[in-house]
Amino acid sequence: MATPRVAVSRPVTLSIDIGGTGLKASVLDRSGEMLAERVRIETTYPCPPGALVQHLSELVRPLPRWDRISVGFPGVVRHGRILSAPHFVTTKGPGSPVDPELVAAWDQFDLAAALQTALGKKVRVINDADLQGLEVISGTGVELVITLGTGVGVAVFSDGVLGPRLELAHHPLRHGRTYNDELGDAARKKVGNRTWNRRARRTIDTLQALLFPDKIYIGGGNACRLTGELPANATIIDPNAGILGGLALWNP
Repeated sequence: MATPRVAVSRPVTLSIDIGGTGLKASVLDRSGEMLAERVRIETTYPCPPGALVQHLSELVRPLPRWDRISVGFPGVVRHGRILSAPHFVTTKGPGSPVDPELVAAWDQFDLAAALQTALGKKVRVINDADLQGLEVISGTGVELVITLGTGVGVAVFSDGVLGPRLELAHHPLRHGRTYNDELGDAARKKVGNRTWNRRARRTIDTLQALLFPDKIYIGGGNACRLTGELPANATIIDPNAGILGGLALWNP
């Protein structure tokens, strides 16, 4: 006897988390439940816009049918267009030389329109830290999201409203070195987890003093590497928040 087909709660959202190290995706039903195991491929370099769109198209091909698409991108995004793409303008990935041709190619690139053409459904694109925040915030008070991965991401919400994009990753943090220089994955591998942890906790304290957030959410692939005591208002979030937040991007 055939197994009855379970009705899927639509609309189904394809949620894509673009990272400097990996590209990840899954599909969510209208309640936010993942309908399939997350798929992932390595981010390859050099990565001009057309190559990224092609890689994402291949990544999501095995997933169940979707009705709309949410994308988190590690850079400044405005109305679906890319204003900065710090990982993707490099020749061999984060830490390698910047290619002026890639800078020009990514400048104002309409990623939402390109993916809509490639995948055939409406697309919304925002910064990846912002997308993670949409999944975890309570909507009350000042809430800070910090992502620790290939680079460093920051998002600030006030009573559930997303503030202007802060590219603190490229702001000097210590001795003229940026947040990315001090806390990115390349730095962690170079100095070791112990020193990296000390830097991370100091940075969290610095942001605490700057913003006085009611809550701090720490995500990204390296959040699990944090050790020691964190502030009482800080929480390590689900590593899949960058995908799960895709549903909230379509909420009214």
